[in-house]
Amino acid sequence: MNHLLCGLAANPALPPELVDRLMARAMKEAGDEPEFADDLAYSLADRADLRREQVLALAGKAHHTAMFLAYSGKLDTADVDPAAAPYVAVALLDERRGRPEWARLLAAHPDSAVRWKLASCPGLPPDVTNRLAADPDSEVVAELALWTGSRVTARLALHPDPRVRLAVAANPATPVESVLALAEDPELSLNRALSERTDLPQSLYARLAADPLPGVRAAYARNPGVGPELIRVLAADPDEDVRCALAGHPHVPLDLLAELVVEHRTGSDLLPRIAAATQAELAELAASPLAAVRMLVARRHDLPAQVRDALAGDPDAAVVQAVAPHPGLSEAALRAMVGRFGVQVLARVAANPDATGALLEDLTRHRPGVRRALKEIARHPNATGPALLACLADRTARRLAAAHPALPPEAVTELLADENHSVAEAAAGNPSLPRAAMARLL
Repeated sequence: MNHLLCGLAANPALPPELVDRLMARAMKEAGDEPEFADDLAYSLADRADLRREQVLALAGKAHHTAMFLAYSGKLDTADVDPAAAPYVAVALLDERRGRPEWARLLAAHPDSAVRWKLASCPGLPPDVTNRLAADPDSEVVAELALWTGSRVTARLALHPDPRVRLAVAANPATPVESVLALAEDPELSLNRALSERTDLPQSLYARLAADPLPGVRAAYARNPGVGPELIRVLAADPDEDVRCALAGHPHVPLDLLAELVVEHRTGSDLLPRIAAATQAELAELAASPLAAVRMLVARRHDLPAQVRDALAGDPDAAVVQAVAPHPGLSEAALRAMVGRFGVQVLARVAANPDATGALLEDLTRHRPGVRRALKEIARHPNATGPALLACLADRTARRLAAAHPALPPEAVTELLADENHSVAEAAAGNPSLPRAAMARLL
């Protein structure tokens, strides 16, 4: 029953009087079953229709829920006592909604865990930053060194603890001159720590990218600060993972990118260089004789209509699969894809935002079926009742279908008794659940 109440608490269609009853239940459970109360309180805390007194009641009953409410903007400074609830106060400071005097109070807190959490907050007053920089706990100082945007990082670059100096090097706000000095520090191995800095000299990148560990070299292969000469060096790296990572560099030359994708598997995500390509470059790549190159373009879903439609008619299934979710494709084009390639493109066609309810119903009847296609249909906003009923037969799509508002109310009600608690919880949170069924759960 507990999982059903958690689902009900998240139901956006729950009437106000039932929200009140559920709140009363949550307050009672806070004393009787505190572990369940946390789950129920979290679910209630995420509602957009809570009254102020309900928000305060939830915040007062569960510490973790109070932090969630603070981060979600439902608590403000008038609701929080930093002495009684230091972590909630830190949450507001972390959101830049706390008071400066709170930061001064918490910087002297006897619990170093509170100071450690405070140290990562943005926009701290200078005096608080200076105090944390002199904290007796090096872990607090290291956390400040990693996150602060102040110039105190230049001073912390001279800190005796190597953990602090390493954090300084990893902080993108640290001045380059301090980083260059740290790069000569014999106590530090900065190759991994500096892998996301984009403002270093090319000579230093060349040294750092010569790391014996392929994972470190791969991190530099993706770094936008790495220039053309080193890009070519990394393209010849003996490790395949490094060469694949180079395909994710936003400035990799297109001719080199084509070589990389033909030679290696580069994943299914849109590559940064393709995301930044001009329309002329996209048209040229889309006309490539190499399917792997055309597939790169097909993953970009803001293509000119002419390029998009040409790729939709591509003779290669992988290219068509990549372009299938592109907005703007007609129902006829989507059906033609299924007609030509069947199960190879079924899931991606089902993921197209313009897929109609009629098409989604037909996809559920395709034989052989594809489980991933049913998952896409079960979460699709255009899915119809018949399509969703078909999705219930698949265990991976069943939970998604149970939460879909187009699922017929009688089916939603039946799913409350499902042996899979995640399915039943999803049904309890479905806005199509009849009001009478909601009341029965309470």
